[in-house]
Amino acid sequence: MESILKSIKTKKIPINPAVVISNNSDAKGLKIAKKLGVNIEVIESKNFKGNRTEYDKKIMNTLANYGVTPKNGLVCLAGFMKIISPGFVKKYKNRIINIHPALLPAFPGLNSQKQALDHGAKYSGCTVHFVDSGMDTGPIIIQAVVEIKEKDTEKLLSKKILKEEHRIYPEAVSLFARKKIKVSGRKTVIS
Repeated sequence: MESILKSIKTKKIPINPAVVISNNSDAKGLKIAKKLGVNIEVIESKNFKGNRTEYDKKIMNTLANYGVTPKNGLVCLAGFMKIISPGFVKKYKNRIINIHPALLPAFPGLNSQKQALDHGAKYSGCTVHFVDSGMDTGPIIIQAVVEIKEKDTEKLLSKKILKEEHRIYPEAVSLFARKKIKVSGRKTVIS
């Protein structure tokens, strides 16, 4: 999130950030967003006791209040570790993007770096993708590759991947903002 907001501030991304939403009032990202002059909202998920649909309705209403609509908005998930309801995904189709610390479709879900090491992968990386109703299965926008060295630990691999995440997530947002991404079925075409 910080990389995206800083890229917007330096005019590398032609988009206006409307709001940063978190389910955790202590999230580091809220302080960063506030410091960068971006509106913040906290919507505690614990108040919804597992009712994902109602929680997502609250988020969608908050987005709408800030002018982030399914026709003109972009929702960037960055550290938001909640599964989004099918209704939210459908309403904001191809307008929600996420980043995952693996070269999808390999190693979806949690602990991707550990999965890569456990499988003896020689390369890993990160993927920015549109969110669909599956777990890390949406159309891929951009990926970055990192080589896995014999000495790499989960922590070291995570650090190498994070560096690439900070580079490609703002790049993907910029491509979206400049209307350079078209989705055709499961594939994206970048012009």
